Amino acid sequence: MSTPDTANDRKIVTFSLAKQIFGIDMSALIEIREWDEPTPLPNVPSFIKGVTNLRGNVIPVVGLAERLGWEPSQLHARSCILVVNIMGKQAGFLVDEVNDIVGINVGEIQPAPAVETTLEESVIAGLVRIATRAKDGTRDENGSMVLLLDLNALSLTKHLDLAA
Repeated sequence: MSTPDTANDRKIVTFSLAKQIFGIDMSALIEIREWDEPTPLPNVPSFIKGVTNLRGNVIPVVGLAERLGWEPSQLHARSCILVVNIMGKQAGFLVDEVNDIVGINVGEIQPAPAVETTLEESVIAGLVRIATRAKDGTRDENGSMVLLLDLNALSLTKHLDLAA
């Protein structure tokens, strides 16, 4: 993998969810917060865990695993909320663990395979292989496959309006 120094490079935040590694564009990330139980809301989809206060703004907290159609995440010490900007609206995503911030070359992104999903449209913008760091500090250049999320395709805007 190349080092991030050309116009085609960008940074992504990688995180774990149900033993898979996902990534989102760093430019969408507002902050990473420790898990704090949100205030529940009535009559919202089950993947909306509730709302929380972010510096005076009420934002919805989404169980990302549930939104993807998986079993809910099991809360533990490394569970956290990724606060992101989606089309001008803020939302928090419950993830199992934040892994790293890495540079990727846009040219190395592979398209998501065309498979039928139960979601309205594919929420995977593409896949990219990244080098991974071992606990001893060495790098495995074969690395891991990262599923890049298309935040806009998560179709949260109407749900965010309900929750916020």
